[in-house]
Amino acid sequence: MTRLIEAVRQGAGRERLLACPVPESYRAVHLRRGEDHLFQGLHGRNKDVRRTLHVGEVPMPELAPDEVLVAVMAAAVNYNTVWSALYEPIPTFRFLEQFARQGGWAGRHDRDYQVVGSDAAGVVVRVGSAVRHWSPGDRVVVNPPYIDEQDPDAQRDGMLTEGMLPWGFETNFGAFGDFAVVRATQLVPKPPHLSWEEAACNTLCLGTAYRMLISERGARIKIGDVVLIWGAAGGLGSYAVQLVRRAGGIAVGVVGSDAKADLLTDLGCHAVINRNDVGLGEDGTEPATAWKALGSAIRREVGEDPHVVFEHVGRATFETSVNVVRRGGTVVTCGSSSGYRHSYDNRYLWMRLKRVIGSHGANIHEAWEANRLLRLGSVVPALSRVYPLEQAPEATRSVQLNEHEGKVGLLVLATDEDQGVEDWELRKKVGEERLRLFREHAAQKESR
Repeated sequence: MTRLIEAVRQGAGRERLLACPVPESYRAVHLRRGEDHLFQGLHGRNKDVRRTLHVGEVPMPELAPDEVLVAVMAAAVNYNTVWSALYEPIPTFRFLEQFARQGGWAGRHDRDYQVVGSDAAGVVVRVGSAVRHWSPGDRVVVNPPYIDEQDPDAQRDGMLTEGMLPWGFETNFGAFGDFAVVRATQLVPKPPHLSWEEAACNTLCLGTAYRMLISERGARIKIGDVVLIWGAAGGLGSYAVQLVRRAGGIAVGVVGSDAKADLLTDLGCHAVINRNDVGLGEDGTEPATAWKALGSAIRREVGEDPHVVFEHVGRATFETSVNVVRRGGTVVTCGSSSGYRHSYDNRYLWMRLKRVIGSHGANIHEAWEANRLLRLGSVVPALSRVYPLEQAPEATRSVQLNEHEGKVGLLVLATDEDQGVEDWELRKKVGEERLRLFREHAAQKESR
């Protein structure tokens, strides 16, 4: 163990952290260039991400003037790490090559390895010479968008910049390591009532859901709006359910099992529909008939068609989303985990005056607003299971197979769960039952 890691774990202040040298290498979960051939000829579940995710030492990169070195206490798995580990739709090393062509500090990212991961919480241990608002010892959470703040569009919305990259997916030195390199513009304060693993699991999914539903750049839901949420027990969906409830809307969740339906009921989802009950299988089969059955089920549960559909599944559900949303309604989409090429009958869109809004991540203002909801206790983490960093390949495999509910966390420098809580009074006010809801459901599921 290095002196710096020991100091971080002991809660050392600025002076002691600065007195400890930064190690020349660190432990990290990484991919290796050229291993995309490992999946040739394989399909579906046989493409096992555990084959390409490696745990071992990588060199410590130099810090740019606008960057911060964070000692990572905990991280969380997102589906973008599954894509990276599958080398699909293209190897993410191509993103690193493209980024490096900018020259300067960007050149550091093009290595024969890539440290992956886009959600992290930890302690600032070093800051670049241009960083003004953060200091060693600050407890922080990382917002994944890595923006080009010198692009003029950054002044209106950082997500519009040509240089916006998903950290730990299209950049190197991501969340799954003892240390991570981030831009200062990615940081938000750690909510003091949350443990490290609870704090680490929110930012990507909560920020994305906030922009999709609440932000002026998204659907801007209002009191009474019916919102259909695909994959409502997953990472994105579980935060969408909470935001819809807090905004005064009516959340209708779609899930694939009774266990997930029970979880959503406890989370406060107004209505839950099992996709198998309306003929929508895992691959979205029979959409021509199933979407009508889904529409009938929604009307039966809440009395009317949805104003908004929260869409991130993609090819398997997009046609159904366009069809079931009400006349004048909105489909807001942030991803396509089941496939990028969508087909639908355009008459249902144009003749019924519907809208499709593309959404991607959250800018730093939206991230701070979403984080504020966490700090107020208005939203709670969707953390269902925690693995040690050494088992990150297994954790990512569980996300690949959709075996999880909510978010899957990783302990990195934190030695056990429930460390890092500072405000016990607020934690008591929010309630352990709410904060541990997803973990309790996961534990019950495993005990059956």
